[in-house]
Amino acid sequence: MRTIASAILQSAGIRKIREVGDGAAALEALREAPVDIAIVDFNMFPLDGVEFTRLVRNSPDSPNPYLPIIMMTGHSERHKVMAARDAGVTEFVVKPITAKAIFDRIQAVIVRPRAFVKADDYFGPDRRRANAAGYAGPFRRITDGK
Repeated sequence: MRTIASAILQSAGIRKIREVGDGAAALEALREAPVDIAIVDFNMFPLDGVEFTRLVRNSPDSPNPYLPIIMMTGHSERHKVMAARDAGVTEFVVKPITAKAIFDRIQAVIVRPRAFVKADDYFGPDRRRANAAGYAGPFRRITDGK
């Protein structure tokens, strides 16, 4: 799958691509050189994509807690999507991947970046995709109601 994703990125003219085998190697790669976007799989061993994301977002020695992270996985079950979202994944793409799906997610993190939220139990991109019309609950963020 890494080879396919790499080929898709290269077809778009992206030349600096670093492939690693698992989340632990990805963390080490982040510490060695700056990265613009991470594309991770849900199932990586020994450190999976969700735990990798949690460490990038929350670890005191994280080189970039604001790194856009795109989760690529064959697991589209609601609880897995929610686990990735709650870990701080920026975007999600379900396998089988297509070039359009990858480019749409990359464009989303570049053109329409979401603000980051820090709460007691969460740090990552705002999980709300849109303001719900008619929401009557408490407004807790500075940008609410604008």
